[in-house]
Amino acid sequence: MNKLVSVALLGLLSLSAHAQTSSSVKHPAWSRNAAIYEANIRQHSPEGSFRRFQDYLPELKKMGVGIIWIMPINPIGEKNRKGTLGSYYAVRDYKGVNPEFGTPADFRSLVDAAHALGMKVIIDWVANHTAWDHPWVTSHPEYYLKNDKGEFVPPVPDWQDVIKLNYANRQLRAEMIDSLKFWLTEYGIDGFRCDVAEMVPTDFWNEARAALDKVKPVFMLAEAETTDLHEKAFDMTYAWQLKDLFGEIAKGKKNANDLAAYMAGPEKKFNRNAYRMLHTSNHDLNSWEGTEFERLGDGAENFLVLSNLLKGMPLLYSGQEAGNTKRLEFFERDSIQWKEHPYKAIYTTLFQLKKTNHALWNGLDGGEQMRLPTTNDAAIYAFSRSKAGNQVVGIFNLSGQAQQFSFSKAPAASLSNLFSGQKESLKQGQQISLKPWEYKVLIK
Repeated sequence: MNKLVSVALLGLLSLSAHAQTSSSVKHPAWSRNAAIYEANIRQHSPEGSFRRFQDYLPELKKMGVGIIWIMPINPIGEKNRKGTLGSYYAVRDYKGVNPEFGTPADFRSLVDAAHALGMKVIIDWVANHTAWDHPWVTSHPEYYLKNDKGEFVPPVPDWQDVIKLNYANRQLRAEMIDSLKFWLTEYGIDGFRCDVAEMVPTDFWNEARAALDKVKPVFMLAEAETTDLHEKAFDMTYAWQLKDLFGEIAKGKKNANDLAAYMAGPEKKFNRNAYRMLHTSNHDLNSWEGTEFERLGDGAENFLVLSNLLKGMPLLYSGQEAGNTKRLEFFERDSIQWKEHPYKAIYTTLFQLKKTNHALWNGLDGGEQMRLPTTNDAAIYAFSRSKAGNQVVGIFNLSGQAQQFSFSKAPAASLSNLFSGQKESLKQGQQISLKPWEYKVLIK
């Protein structure tokens, strides 16, 4: 879905690059310095269970994860199922727990354990469509869109395992909001990641957010990249265009100036209050487009670090901390091969920095991004973010060749190198060399 949406939005972005929309969303206080982890329960362990994932929670706590997004946990449809186990996104019961992962008590235990460690839990919500064997198909066929022949229709031709809901029906809206509330009251979760959110009317999401916030302050993530979703409904949207740009830079088709143009243009259309999710992988990318190593090549680590420093909330997808190099099967059991990998320490350092350094906080609580001009701007992307006496300076060689450059103006006084701990100063005219895809992160 993300590819289709990105293409469709290009025309809109060019028209509204600098037209920033309003946002009255009140973010939960606990989200302001959080990083997010996407949990693929099916592939996280050989058992693919809530219980085994619960055992992993202390590791996420040590890394500095603030929010755990769990992929859909509802029972999966059997009619027109894809593969052996089916798609998580073919929901058969909005209030049920998929027995593949465990019992309702197991899920409740997982949520309670995460809360005890100071982390929040959001679950994936599929409001746009259901499985063919959802009870509504027979009890409320009016909840679904139909074609001229009166037949149920998939929302996208390739999604033959699901059928599209009809949000012109007010009773459907009421039942969907009731189901969302159920997970807040019965399990104490903290919000939702909403699948293909812009395929559902925005006014429904506005209505739903208002109803949910009356139960408890929630965090809402939209799989979308449209500004109107931020006005009343969602805390965070996907930075899909940025992900695509990373890929083009990795292939040598774009450079650091293109990244600067994106930050000064399309990204500016989002209200400063809006959170943007920055990522180098997720379940869709990994399974359908390839791992970050396939898509980003030798620049994978560079873009990992960059996505943790630019304005937005960084995402870590299950297995990235182990340097996972395989595309995980989507409709079958295909366990992540856990191993020691340098990425775990890198993510930990960056997530912990985000928690403590106000310059990296989300939305209005963090520092704005200011590019630092160099004598080699086509290859070098350097920037500074400052807030409340805190500063982060990122210097990235966005090319596969060694680069030399200097700063036109001294960007900062004495700083510390985040990864080495050594003191460094950046002086005007000082010649700096970076190896292919090398980066520096300096902090105060």
